[in-house]
Amino acid sequence: MKVYIQQNGVTMVGKAWQIKYMLKQYMKQHSTVKEWITSVPGQKR
Repeated sequence: MKVYIQQNGVTMVGKAWQIKYMLKQYMKQHSTVKEWITSVPGQKR
C-alpha cells in the first residue's frame, strides 16, 4: 500500500480493504483532508 500526499490532495494505491483500513485510521486523527495534508511534516506550502 502506498500513500502519496500532494499539495492539493491524497492518492492511495492498494487493495480496497487496505485503503478502507487506512482511511479509518486517518479519520481518527484528522477530520478533513486539508487538515491531513497540512499536518504532514517536511512539505512546503
